[in-house]
Amino acid sequence: MEKIISLENKHAKLWKKLKNKKDRLKYKLYLLEGWHLVEEAINDYNVKINCIFGTDIGLKNHQEELPNDVQIIEINQKIADSVSDVITNQGIFAEVTLNYDNELPDNLEGPWLLLDNIQDPGNIGTMVRTADAAGFEGVIFGNGTVDQYNPKVVRSMQGSQFHLKIIKNDLHDSIKVLHKYGYEVYGSKLDPKATNYQSISKKSQFGLIMGNEGNGMQNSLGEQTDANLYIPILGRAESLNVAVAAGILMFQLMKDSDKIN
Repeated sequence: MEKIISLENKHAKLWKKLKNKKDRLKYKLYLLEGWHLVEEAINDYNVKINCIFGTDIGLKNHQEELPNDVQIIEINQKIADSVSDVITNQGIFAEVTLNYDNELPDNLEGPWLLLDNIQDPGNIGTMVRTADAAGFEGVIFGNGTVDQYNPKVVRSMQGSQFHLKIIKNDLHDSIKVLHKYGYEVYGSKLDPKATNYQSISKKSQFGLIMGNEGNGMQNSLGEQTDANLYIPILGRAESLNVAVAAGILMFQLMKDSDKIN
């Protein structure tokens, strides 16, 4: 097993660089941090793990679960702290090949969540996990939405990114494709003049757009939708958090199926 103890080692320097989007794009790599995410990647044959690295303790805690066909590298705590994106890390990571999927699949099926200029990684992670729980087929990261390989986004998705199709695409183009396949596409709008979400019948195939935390969905997208939905506010709050609103809409619109009991 290779051991690295210097912050000046080429691998240690590379891993630290991968916190930045420009370097992730340059090297076509990103990091997974923590055993839960590493394990999810191990179990997903579509994910190309280049190596798994960790501290002596981090590796020993999972030595029976580590794959035999992936390079394992031991690092010290100083390197673990330098590449980690959290204050207290678990001491185990994976270097993974970055792969943006920019087109919707030809065999389009199931409901899709579309993210329009979403800025908060926590909101993105919550919506992706909720889409996973609600039985959605995939999530489309539109222009302006925080990068799907941003360390905070990767961590907040908690592995649901391996259970769904994640697409990076202009949402105007995505709506056209969804319409081509006969999908109805719904926007979300903080406007009582919009359509009450409870009046929409449940479907097994549809698109749902969630807009920016402060400015909402782009008007140009709202002009392409079949309906723009509003969640009535019964109390005195001015609005709902976008991830909370997304959860309500996803479960309300999703037709009961084998995926939902």
